Amino acid sequence: MDIKAIVMGVVFALIWSSAFTSARIIVADASPLASLSLRFFLSGLIGVAIARVMGQTWHLTKSQWRATLVFGLCQNAIYLGLNFIAMQTIQASLASIIASTMPLMVAAAGWIVFRDRLPLFGVIGLLMGIVGVVIIMWARMDAGVDMRGIALCVIAAASLTVATLSMRGASSGGNLMMVVGLQMFVGAGVLAMASALTETVRVNPTPELAMAFTYTVLAPGLLATYIWFTLVQRIGAVKAATFHFLNPFFGVAIAAILLGERLGPHDILGVVIIGLGILAVQLSRAAKT
Repeated sequence: MDIKAIVMGVVFALIWSSAFTSARIIVADASPLASLSLRFFLSGLIGVAIARVMGQTWHLTKSQWRATLVFGLCQNAIYLGLNFIAMQTIQASLASIIASTMPLMVAAAGWIVFRDRLPLFGVIGLLMGIVGVVIIMWARMDAGVDMRGIALCVIAAASLTVATLSMRGASSGGNLMMVVGLQMFVGAGVLAMASALTETVRVNPTPELAMAFTYTVLAPGLLATYIWFTLVQRIGAVKAATFHFLNPFFGVAIAAILLGERLGPHDILGVVIIGLGILAVQLSRAAKT
């Protein structure tokens, strides 16, 4: 793995983790599904426009179209939609911690369901991740956390796992920025319908909402997605997923700095254990590959 790939991975993890804090700011002043749908629509317009300027077309391969639809539905509509709803009642730091367990879910599914061989180091990493989650959840339950919000985040993380597995098809065949833009439209359409059926649109225009929304459209919406696709194309999905071990640390740190969310000793201990568990699992998978 070269220096450029390392920098890309760290930048992606930082931007990806910051999305939880910006989402928490957005849902405080706007309807979660409607605002997310608008975000994806604007990101899609910008992404497709950039792709056209780069000379790319929407003549994608079958695998790219399939990946575009699956990624747009599972990550943009289900994963982010459920997280936006959940963050009306739970902290951004907790949502980011649950989402960061996605690499552990991928490894566990491969090991248990598909009988993939996982080295002992990887098994230890899985157990560490489970222990870290239990430590955090135990402390949060004692503090009266909203269990419905946690359940939504867990379902969202499972959906993100499916979205991640669809990435290989999108990372080959060229037209990468076009794929990024088109999958935004998939999420926008699904979320628009969900918003119309389930929520009353509300907007409280504030400077914080404007800044958070603009940042979310440009950074997590476009830049981070493009970096991730490019990183997978450069070093492969297994090695790229190694950078997810940074997400628990970045997620809680950004939420603490910008939102003033307090972290107890159990949270810090759990985050460290989860991060090390993710790293152990991904290193073992990379070594096997």
